Amino acid sequence: MITWRTGDGVRLQARSGRDVTAAWGDLALAGLHLPAGTVLDGEAVITTEDGRISFEAAQARAASSPTRARRLAVQRPAHYIAFDALQLPSPTGGIRARPYNERRAALLNLLAELPAPTPIQGVEGIVAKRVSSPYRAGRTGGWQKIRHAETVDADVVGYTGPKTRPRALAVRLANGRTALTQPLSAPLAAQIAQILIAAGRVEQGRTDTGETYTRIPSGLAVVEVLAGTTRHAVVTPLRLR
Repeated sequence: MITWRTGDGVRLQARSGRDVTAAWGDLALAGLHLPAGTVLDGEAVITTEDGRISFEAAQARAASSPTRARRLAVQRPAHYIAFDALQLPSPTGGIRARPYNERRAALLNLLAELPAPTPIQGVEGIVAKRVSSPYRAGRTGGWQKIRHAETVDADVVGYTGPKTRPRALAVRLANGRTALTQPLSAPLAAQIAQILIAAGRVEQGRTDTGETYTRIPSGLAVVEVLAGTTRHAVVTPLRLR
């Protein structure tokens, strides 16, 4: 999620480019404490009562109407994990081309000025990046993320059920095998449905074990699946990447 602190408010933008400010109003409100002209790159997360990050809760929030999102924000407030600073207030302006160690220092300085407590934070697991690297938008491979749970990415090549409410995904794994995932959670299904509806032409495909699915063009979506579940029949999807 990109956080834009403009002169008159805050705009939150998903990786897809979609404006998600209405779904994450509590984070937009917190972003008002940033100085105008700030742009941050990070991730919106929601934690459970025991402190664990819940992908399902974040997906439910992202798929909610503005009214439901406000209700969910009261029940489980969100946090924004800031990874990078892309722009500073005038006169500094854009700093994307600067080395990461400079951008990181600028980010820490910004966070230090925020009132406590704040849902805008600077840590989530471990992420690593070359200190000399500039900022590049999109999936560049520059970040190396060490997750709390070991996962792998799989290319989504199809689905089962209606495209408006898919039951499972057909994924191509790193070893080349095509398999169906376990049933999707309702929030993940709603998130994937937006991609499937826009996928266009429908045709049938088969997994390596002969199960049928509706095919979509490769490269439209990547899903994170739990490692250790991909060697045999079971593939457990966690979230859309």
